[in-house]
Amino acid sequence: MTREPRPDFLLVGAPKAGTSALHLALAAHPDVFVTTPKEPKFWLCENAPPPHWSGPGDRHSQREWVWHPDRYADLFRPAPDDAVRGESTPFYLWHRGAQHRIADALPGVRIVAVVRDPIDRAYSNWMHLWSDGLEPEADFETAFGRQDERIAAGYAPFWRYRDLGLYGEQLRDLYKLVDPARVLVVRYRDIVDHPAATVDRTCRFLGIREGQVSAIPRDNSRPYVAPGWRPRFLGPLVRGGAWAGQFAPPQAWRRASVPLVSRLQARDAHRPSLTPAQRERLLPAFADDIRLLGELTGEDFSDWLSTRDRGSFAQRTSVTRSWAPSDRAAST
Repeated sequence: MTREPRPDFLLVGAPKAGTSALHLALAAHPDVFVTTPKEPKFWLCENAPPPHWSGPGDRHSQREWVWHPDRYADLFRPAPDDAVRGESTPFYLWHRGAQHRIADALPGVRIVAVVRDPIDRAYSNWMHLWSDGLEPEADFETAFGRQDERIAAGYAPFWRYRDLGLYGEQLRDLYKLVDPARVLVVRYRDIVDHPAATVDRTCRFLGIREGQVSAIPRDNSRPYVAPGWRPRFLGPLVRGGAWAGQFAPPQAWRRASVPLVSRLQARDAHRPSLTPAQRERLLPAFADDIRLLGELTGEDFSDWLSTRDRGSFAQRTSVTRSWAPSDRAAST
């Protein structure tokens, strides 16, 4: 019997939490089919195009959202009959409307939620937008503090540096709609420190063979752009081009922006770590939610209350990591 063209699993969590790395690892598994594009964002919509977001580059990127049910179904039609099918849109965990639509339309779907220290995640989120020339605010804490102002101005979800990291509240609401047994919470640190064991744990959860993936690529981190003439002069050009890109096919601005963004992203700059004082000032935004997450999952997330910066993916692991047998035996 031909199955309906829909996902068997969803990889969610938060942007810049390691979902890209885990997605690519699962994509290499012979029993798995994942969609192209990786993030269709279908369940964020309600059979209608997304709102006209107003942040830099938002209207260009929203043209890539797959909102029509037939187009979403088409993403899964090429899947082999015996493949476990999935897609990866991190925002589904944060978006309460998406949670409701998923629970109603996909009663058997399995959900893998990837979580990362929310301060590190927010910093990486800001770094992504800053290094792409879209974030005009050169100071992370200042940009973090502008979230509510930007929400009121109609910025897209990716600009929610604080709210995207409130995993406790998000999981609490998801568990009201979906059996917690169908949700696997994966930590970013385990993807970095014990990748093979983490992928095998995910495979067990999905009911597919373990030991089929032997390497994981780096995540989609950007080179750091130091404040100076590059962002001062090239940043406005990038933002202007991204705005104009809403009037052309999405791939047109993607191609046109490559030389400009490459010029912006100097390769000789090093990503600065957050200072203990910076983390201490940001912790009150997340402390209660971190405790809630621990209560919901039964896991200890108290290390997130530390004032120590853990560094980027590139700083924590090699560009391409091959896994030793000891990784596969590591505790999860």
